[in-house]
Amino acid sequence: MPRKTDRREFMKMTAAAGVGFWVANSYGRSMREAGPQPRRIGPNEKLNIACVGVGGRGRGNLDGVKGENIVALCDVDERQAASAFKEFPDTPKFHDYRVMLDKLHKQIDAVVVSTPDHMHAPITLAAMQLGKHVYCEKPLTRTVDEARRVGEAAAKYKVTTQMGNGGNAKKGARRSVEMIRSGAIGPVREVHAWTDRPVGWWPQGIDRPKDTPPVPDTLKWDLWLGVAPERPYHPAYVPSKWRGWWDFGTGALGDMACHICNVAFWSLDLKDPTAVECKVSGLHKETAPAWSKVVWEFPARGKQPPVKFHWYDGGQKPLPELAEGREMPGNGSLLIGDRGTLYLPSPDGATIVLLPEEKFADFKAPPKTLPDSPGHHAEWIQACKQGRQGKQYMSHFGRAAAMTEALLLGNLSVRTGKRIEWDARGMKVTNLPEANQYVKPPYRKGW
Repeated sequence: MPRKTDRREFMKMTAAAGVGFWVANSYGRSMREAGPQPRRIGPNEKLNIACVGVGGRGRGNLDGVKGENIVALCDVDERQAASAFKEFPDTPKFHDYRVMLDKLHKQIDAVVVSTPDHMHAPITLAAMQLGKHVYCEKPLTRTVDEARRVGEAAAKYKVTTQMGNGGNAKKGARRSVEMIRSGAIGPVREVHAWTDRPVGWWPQGIDRPKDTPPVPDTLKWDLWLGVAPERPYHPAYVPSKWRGWWDFGTGALGDMACHICNVAFWSLDLKDPTAVECKVSGLHKETAPAWSKVVWEFPARGKQPPVKFHWYDGGQKPLPELAEGREMPGNGSLLIGDRGTLYLPSPDGATIVLLPEEKFADFKAPPKTLPDSPGHHAEWIQACKQGRQGKQYMSHFGRAAAMTEALLLGNLSVRTGKRIEWDARGMKVTNLPEANQYVKPPYRKGW
C-alpha cells in the first residue's frame, strides 16, 4: 500500500504535477476557471477506471464497470475490500484517494465513488476538477450545499457524470415518465412516497456509544472519518451502520428517496421547494429518528401546478385508500393527478398500475420519447466515450444534484423537528436560522 500522505504534502505534489485540485476545506471559494480536459476515447477503446470504495455497494459498482480497464482500487477498509483486492491482484491499491489521484491522475479517465455519504462530494469534486468522468452512488452528497456545488462543478468541468440510482435505467421508470408527461393522469398536484428503511437495516434514534474499542488492524479510521468530525472508532458505525448517523449518512431519506422519488422528480421537473415540514418519532443529536413523515411544497413550474410531496419512512405509509385499498409493499410511490393515479409499488418504478383500473382498461401507452437503457453503468460508460455531458443519458449530475438538494432539505426539517422555509437562490432557511448550520456544516481540520 502507498505510504500515508498528509494534506499539505498532497497539495504540494498535485501542484508540482501541474493539475488543478479542489481543496476540500475551502470549496466555498471560486473553483478554478479551467481544468484538464477529459481524454478523447474511441468507441472501441476501454475506459481507465479507478474505484473508490469497493466493499458492499462498491463491490456491485465495480462489477458493473469491470468490463473496462480497472486501473486503481481504493478502500480504507481492507476487510471489506478483500474480495475486490483478490480479484484484481495486479491492480494498484490505495487507502487514500488523494494519493491515488496524485500518483495516477494521468492514467485515470473516470472515477467510481461508492463510499459512505460524507465522502461522496470531496472525492467527486476532486475527480471532476482533474477532468475525470464520475459515477457516484446515491445520495449524490450528504449536505444541501455539497449537492449545489457538485451540480455546478459538473457543468463547469464538462465531464460525464452519473448518480447510482440504478432504477433510473428500468423500462418501467422511463415509461412512467412518458405517461406523466403525456398527461395520462392529468396535472399532478400530490405525490406520496414511502420506504421500509431503516427498520431491520441499521439503527436510528440512538445516542453515541461511550466505550472506545480498539480500531481493527484492517481499518484506516482517520481516513474513514475523512471530512467528518473527530470521534473514536466504534463498530456502531462501520460497516453499513453509518447511514443513520448524521455526521456520516443521511438516514432513510438519503438511502432510498433517490430511488423511490426518481420518477416523480423526473417527470414533474421538481426542484427548489419553498418549504418543508415534518413529523418525527423524536429528535436525536447524533442520529436520524426511528421514523419520519416529511412534506415538501414545490411551486408551479411553467404550466404545471404546485405539488405537495409526502415522504414516509420507518414503517409509516400513506392512507390505503390512496391506492384504492391495494396492498402497499415496503417501498413505493403514488403520483395523484386530476384524472387518475400512477401507482408504482416498487422502489425503482419497474411495475406500473394506473388507477382506477376500470377507467384505464383501454389505456394505450403514449409514444416512446425516452430511449431504453443498455444498463445503468453501461449508459454512463457509453456517454463517457461519446463525450456526452447532458440529456442523452438520464441520471447525470445536472438532474441528480437538483433532486438530491431538494430531498436533503427534508433532513433539515427532520433534524430540527420544525417547518423550514427555503430561499433556493440565497441557499438559506429564512424562518429558522438555527437550521442553516446543517446546510453547510464545516469539514474537519486538515480536510
